[in-house]
Amino acid sequence: MSANIEERASVSVTNALRTEAPIIQNLMQLYTHDFSEFWGGTERGDLNAAGLFDPYPLDDYWSRPNWSALLIRCRGALAGFSLLNDATHSGLAANRNMGEFFVLRKHRGRGVAQFAAEAIFSLHPGRWEVAVTRKNMRARQFWRRSVLHSGRAANIQELDLQDAHWNGPVFRFDWS
Repeated sequence: MSANIEERASVSVTNALRTEAPIIQNLMQLYTHDFSEFWGGTERGDLNAAGLFDPYPLDDYWSRPNWSALLIRCRGALAGFSLLNDATHSGLAANRNMGEFFVLRKHRGRGVAQFAAEAIFSLHPGRWEVAVTRKNMRARQFWRRSVLHSGRAANIQELDLQDAHWNGPVFRFDWS
């Protein structure tokens, strides 16, 4: 139990400044690499001529209301990022959508991601949506566990979408 308390205390989530966009682009390379295992047999996730994944469009995260970029740290060191917006996959209204969420493998399985997710939800109480691609079973388990067992989420729904816009579960809940 004390390890979890220490780990929780060591995790911080801060708003990323526009000048920190290159940091998120660098972390996005690792995120896309992890994600590329789900794109086998497709052109999606191919490297460009420089040996990198194409840059992620980040400008809206500093210019649109209800959109933001966050950096996750563990013991002061970069551990991941999150991109929040209000563009839901379900088409239903929500205050915030977890657009992207990434924690370095080094920090997985130790509560860092859960503590970061709870901190992020707490920054913006209200109706949330988190969509998970169907092939990402680990993420599905993580979000199901994090939302259902948080003690802070209410009115929880798990939708199963399979249409032209999204293929996978979508978690919707109120965070107080």
